Amino acid sequence: MIGDPQALAGLGHPLLQRIYAARGVRAMGELDYGLAGLPDYSALAGIDAAVGVLATAVAEAAPIIVVGDFDADGATSTALACDALASFGAHVDFFMPQRTTHGYGLSPQVVAELPACTPGGVLLTVDNGIAAVAGVAAAREAGWQVVVTDHHLPGETLPAADAIVNPNQPGCTFVSKRLAGVGVIFYVIAALRARLAGQGVTGLPSLSSYLDLVAVGTVADVVALDHVNRTLVSQGLRRIRAGRGRVGVTALAEAAGRDWRKLGAEDIGFVIGPRLNAAGRLEDMTLGVNCLRAPDAPTAAEIAERLSAINRDRRRAQRRMVGEAEAALARMQDEGIERSGIVVHGRAWHEGIVGLIASKIREQRHRPVVAFAPGASGMLKGSARSIPGIHIRDVLARIDAQNPGMIERFGGHAQAAGLSLSFQAFPGFIEAFDEAVAEVLTPELADRIFHTDGELSTEEISLANARRLGAAGPWGAAFEAPLFHGCFHVLSQRIVGEHHLKLRLASPAGGADLNAIWFNRDVYLDETVAHRFVYKLAVNEFRGEQSLDLLVSHAEAG
Repeated sequence: MIGDPQALAGLGHPLLQRIYAARGVRAMGELDYGLAGLPDYSALAGIDAAVGVLATAVAEAAPIIVVGDFDADGATSTALACDALASFGAHVDFFMPQRTTHGYGLSPQVVAELPACTPGGVLLTVDNGIAAVAGVAAAREAGWQVVVTDHHLPGETLPAADAIVNPNQPGCTFVSKRLAGVGVIFYVIAALRARLAGQGVTGLPSLSSYLDLVAVGTVADVVALDHVNRTLVSQGLRRIRAGRGRVGVTALAEAAGRDWRKLGAEDIGFVIGPRLNAAGRLEDMTLGVNCLRAPDAPTAAEIAERLSAINRDRRRAQRRMVGEAEAALARMQDEGIERSGIVVHGRAWHEGIVGLIASKIREQRHRPVVAFAPGASGMLKGSARSIPGIHIRDVLARIDAQNPGMIERFGGHAQAAGLSLSFQAFPGFIEAFDEAVAEVLTPELADRIFHTDGELSTEEISLANARRLGAAGPWGAAFEAPLFHGCFHVLSQRIVGEHHLKLRLASPAGGADLNAIWFNRDVYLDETVAHRFVYKLAVNEFRGEQSLDLLVSHAEAG
């Protein structure tokens, strides 16, 4: 729904009024990111039961083991749960499943590797568990009480846990269905802290001390930034920039060459999140949790450098795998094979990187994509990414219903999902995926459409507006950073940093020449014709000086 710019007159600047109105903001209150505006935890279904189990474990000094996920949301959720519970006096430890040996989430195999349960022992899942029917059953049979905290979409059958907190479970009336896993456990910790305070426990830490973790996990997991999530992210960023973030977060920023005093949501998305995710993709996410929980700056810096090295390895492997996928698709095109749903596979691909391959091919081809790699369990492990308007988990559910047994396991969101299947089922899945996507791929969805905030005048393309828009966030999924389009002539261009296109542009309307950069683009544009560019305004800082950059995401002649 488009808002009314006049209702946002209090913002003063007409460009901001226009930007916010286009994102459905209808009143100034929707831009108030104070903590007092957050909804109360009481509307979360299952939270009283979850708090009851955890409060008893704290009081009786029973062991609590946190089982996380191997991505940035899982790492921040695990760190938050462990730090908060420890500060409440709990005996807490964590277990991070490894992608290649355990697979995702709480499974019977994970339960088997945990220490024997002692009386009152609690397994607390964060960012996973809503689909762990077998894992929860195994845990309860082993004597554990199980509290599931998750945000993923539930299947037809919920696990028989002692308590489930998930805003997307049936019957939950919590206003925001978009919380990341770290947002869900933050709310559980808030409710637990209130329970303990009501019982007379003193010395409890402020909930604001965990907001840096909430901000990192929320942005890195690319959940929709509704008002609740924007508030959590805004507050977390303020804390980091004020020097009150944990040393692990600031170390990750410094390892990436970013100034944590000016950290924004885009820095989390492009440099901090990938470094945490790299550990879960290629090694063990325990390293990421240890970085976030580092006791001092030197320890944090050492772990952050290790994570950066792993991330460099990830980038090299990703470039190789994307090249192989592009070559395979080019051969298909030469053979006249066109598919609505694209499936790619490499015998030497790493299963921790296939999600990035699917994202890249989806971006290039504008089609739903599943990328597969051999898994350690002898199965093919796949990661799916979709385009706007096609719910990828629903597509997989349709395939599963029409082809029982073809997919061994699947789960996920509207735009991203994971699955596993046997090598024998792979040829049939290629056809089934193509057919299932074709059923829902309308001509309108098939066309790549860039939704921009319109054109800017020569006067509006300014460093002042770049600063203004940068400070107006946080921007992210479903509350996208302002995107503009316009016609420019290419005056000069060169490749920098191996695969980024640096441009000098001139507007037909006149004005000063403009600097622009197109990241991850190593093909030159035709300088003999004008191009229509899609771009963002950005502030470039170099040696203490600021200048305007256009960040290009698309260009076409004409």
